[in-house]
Parts: sequence; C-alpha cells; structure tokens
Amino acid sequence: MTKTGRRLGIYIHIPFCKAKCLYCDFNSFPCRDDFIPAYFNALKREIALYAERLKGYSIETVFIGGGTPSFVDAHNIYEIIEFMKNTFEMENCYEITIETNPGTLSFDKLMAYRTVGINRISIGLQAWQNRLLSQLGRIHTVEEFIENYNFAQKAGFDNINVDLIFGIPGQTFCDWMETLEYTASLKPAHLSCYSLIIEEGTVYGTRLKKGELVPVDDEVDRKMYWHTIDKLGSLGYEHYEISNFAKEGFKCAHNMIYWKEREYIGFGAGAHSYFKGQRFNNVYDIEEYIGILNRGCSPVENPLHITKEDEMSEFVMLGLRLIEGVRVKEFGEMFDRDIFEVFRRQIESLLQRGLIEVSNGFIKLTKLGLDLANQVFVEFV
Repeated sequence: MTKTGRRLGIYIHIPFCKAKCLYCDFNSFPCRDDFIPAYFNALKREIALYAERLKGYSIETVFIGGGTPSFVDAHNIYEIIEFMKNTFEMENCYEITIETNPGTLSFDKLMAYRTVGINRISIGLQAWQNRLLSQLGRIHTVEEFIENYNFAQKAGFDNINVDLIFGIPGQTFCDWMETLEYTASLKPAHLSCYSLIIEEGTVYGTRLKKGELVPVDDEVDRKMYWHTIDKLGSLGYEHYEISNFAKEGFKCAHNMIYWKEREYIGFGAGAHSYFKGQRFNNVYDIEEYIGILNRGCSPVENPLHITKEDEMSEFVMLGLRLIEGVRVKEFGEMFDRDIFEVFRRQIESLLQRGLIEVSNGFIKLTKLGLDLANQVFVEFV
C-alpha cells in the first residue's frame, strides 16, 4: 500500500473559552484563565518531543481549534506558531486556520494572526437572530459578528469561513432562510452549515432528557438542509462535503486531510492524531496534560493500531462524506484491492436501498443517502 508521501497536517487544541455553549461537547474549559501560560509552555514541550520524529515531514496545513483560540492573548498564538516554524519543516505550509468567536476578537488580534502567517479565519456565528444566540449560550450578538467580520477583511483575510447551525430548538424555517441570506450577502469564501446534534453530557442533553427542550422536527431539519444546498449553490458555492460549501479554490485543505484519511498530529489536551498506522489521543484534563509534559513525558493515551482492514473501512466511510464520493481507482492504488470485492455486500445492499450510486468512477451518496448518511457509514464500521 502506498501512502501520500511525507506530508502532514497539524491540529493544535486551545481548550479555553469565555463560557461553554449549552450544546457544546468539545474538550473546552471556561474560567480556567490561570492555566493559560502553563498550558502554552506545555504545548511547546509537546511540540519539541516531535522534533526528531517529524524530520523529513513537510507540514502542509495547521488548524488551531478549541475551545475558543481567539479567547487567549494573540501573543500566545503568535509564539506557538513561531515555535513550530523553528521546530518543523513548514516552508510548504499553505493553510493555517484559527477558529474564532465574535466577542473575543479585535482588529489588533487579527493583525497579529496575519503577521505570523495565519491565512484562514473561521468565525462561529451560528445564527443571525440574537434570541437564538442567547438561547444557545453564545457570548456575542450578530452585530458583534458583523463588526468582527469587517475587522477580518480589513486585516487582509480573504479566506474566511463562517460556521452556522440549523435545527436549533425554537428556530423556524424563516429564521434559517434569513441566516443564510444575510450571511451569504457578506460573501465569505467558505460556509460550514451543521445540523444541531444534541449530545449527552451537555446542558441541552440534560434538558432534552427532562423534557424541557423540544428538538426540531426531522422534516423541518431536512427542509433547512436542502434549502441550504439550493441557496448556496445558486450563489456559486460548491457543496463539497456533507456540511461544507466553498467558493472556487477555498475548500478547507486541513479538513480534506481527515476526509482523505491522511496523516495528522494533534497537539494539546484531548487532541487526536493519526500517524504511522496508529490512532491515539492526548489526555483530556488541562492540569494532567501540563503536569505530564512538565515531567518530560508524553501525554499520549489510547494508542490503537489500525489494520489494513480498518484503514480500508475508514477510507470509504470518510470518503463518502465528500460529495464527489470515493474514487474507485484511488482505493485500488492505495490498497491494491478492488473496492467492489472488499465491500461487495455493503455496496450491493446500499445500492438496493438507494443510498449510494456508482458514477464516473466514483461511489457516492445519493440525495437519500445524504439524508440518511449515518445508515451508510455504519455499514463500514
């Protein structure tokens, strides 16, 4: 099996935030500001542990996620990127993304990001209606989002993503139409539009169990989704992944690494990696993460060896998230196997159910398959 060469993506997790949104199940911690200096020192120690291990690898993309990375002072972000530049081969790094939230951004922060080489900004708007933002536990208003978006453009960012959520309890179809209309009028290069999934362990999850929260009807949720595809398509956005839309030349290169099952290293508390045939993650707790690295040890836990059978399944499952689907020839080149032999039973079943189609050398989700994607993915687990 041939790999994609010695190229790599890097994810950096910044777990701090001002307040935890009511639907959030990410590894994030509000009101832990006192740990920020020690955390960034620990990040540098972890990165240094990989200095020898990643020799010969070229870093292509960096994604700084959270939490809310824009919550911390800009000098922390600046220093960590400079530290990576001095540690790894980053001359060919063509995309560096930072996730941001309105209410934590400023023009000075954005200029600092530009100066250190960040060239892609992702802003979490979620909804255009302030009542829905308040209901979600967001810390900002739509007016603050507009101000921050304008700051980003003024700072020179032309590659801006905006995150949106549909299927929010209390959100009407008209609310979603308005959110799409006004957001798209700003002409961002990229839009991520996610259907809200209410997870256990979140405030929303607890309220749902208690009967205090009424989820959006599935039919309305799907109506919102297909309106999104039609609306953004008419405005020149390519629907290239289940939840992602891009102007020409602005697909998220880092996320494509995940969907193409290429290698990446995650730094920070709870960050995940896929490297040299293993999946593993770091410990989740901030204090434990800092303590382990202060002792000069690795924070990695749960190493899992990925067999060839696992890899083939993951390649198909992740590739089917892409609207173009899985390229039959690429599967054969990677694994020296015929995809129709390896997954004959699954493919025949999904074809019969109308969830996938085979077209022009690709296996991809049908319209019904997009609505029932989880039923397709589970076939390859």
